[in-house]
Amino acid sequence: MERLRLLDLGVKIGDLPPGEKNAITDVGGVMVGQTTLIEGQGDLQPGQGPVRTGVTVILPHGGNLFRDKVSAAVYTLNGFGKAFGFEQVRELGVIESPLALTNTLNVGLVADALVQYSIMQNPDIGINTGTVNVIVGETNDGYLNDIQGRHVHTGHVLVALEKASTGQVSEGSVGAGTGTVCFGWKGGIGTASRVLPAAQGGFTLGALVQSNFGSSKDLLVRGVPIGRYLSPPPKITGVATAQPGESDQGSIMIILATDAPLDARQLERLCLRSAAGLARTGSIYGHGSGDFVIAFSTTRSFQHRPDSLVQPQASLVDDARAMSGLFAAVVESVEEAVLNSLCRADTMVGRDGHMAYGLPLDDLLQILGRFPYPV
Repeated sequence: MERLRLLDLGVKIGDLPPGEKNAITDVGGVMVGQTTLIEGQGDLQPGQGPVRTGVTVILPHGGNLFRDKVSAAVYTLNGFGKAFGFEQVRELGVIESPLALTNTLNVGLVADALVQYSIMQNPDIGINTGTVNVIVGETNDGYLNDIQGRHVHTGHVLVALEKASTGQVSEGSVGAGTGTVCFGWKGGIGTASRVLPAAQGGFTLGALVQSNFGSSKDLLVRGVPIGRYLSPPPKITGVATAQPGESDQGSIMIILATDAPLDARQLERLCLRSAAGLARTGSIYGHGSGDFVIAFSTTRSFQHRPDSLVQPQASLVDDARAMSGLFAAVVESVEEAVLNSLCRADTMVGRDGHMAYGLPLDDLLQILGRFPYPV
């Protein structure tokens, strides 16, 4: 069966309508670019391959982010991970560079590439003005990928930045999701969006995930316990490495974008609601799972060198009509983004013959058909 998105399969999540692309790029100005690296096959040769990895970049807008920063927040649901650049966001509440996602051992090289990119745009960094805070998220793709090789280099990051667009986002085994596994099946990049009704402000919220977590037995789709009825094939005989999906190990990175004029405190409240979206897919945030959320608003900006010490900013009031709608948008978008990452990912063979099977969509629909909705 063709690798279709969840909504294209006729499976709707939640009550809010999606945006035109049902992607994080439905939020005006947000851009996504990706570089996918797939090379070699056979036995692992540390530092050489096989390669199953990549990088995904997210830009809140297409301008100079160092000069025109955006309101932002970060949140750690479970800290078993190597996220980079979070502390300054917690302190100042802004993002001033593109965001990047990659694999765990590649964080340092990708961060260096973002620093180089920022200096290319702003030659005064570190000379006539302050330094730059770059943000990199990660998950561990070592089951399929030669993770020691750290194969994502500066050129790959720059290509992803050059390719970044406001169009439809490629999903599944692409970019930072090339080598990841979710609920024992092939995972990867997934995205979704929701649009609030006019009475709740008419705002758009989008989510993008890099999925690499979950036990296969725990997978839920629209409340149906899919993991009780559908399991990945058994691991390869003679392979000592534990197959992902046997326990809730691994990680997820979640990026939230909205055009609602939220400050850092309000954005952190959105981050917290991502946990509900993950729970609706079956995650328990296992001991070895790193679960991180980054949220930003495209309509609250801060100049690097403001003209005055006091500047007016539009701000959304803490009213239940809008905030509750945004909370629901987060939960639905995160849930659907995770499931899209599964539905769009094909079976992949990685190092040492390790297999990550694509979720069988025909079987998924057959199981869902046994249960009335809502469950």
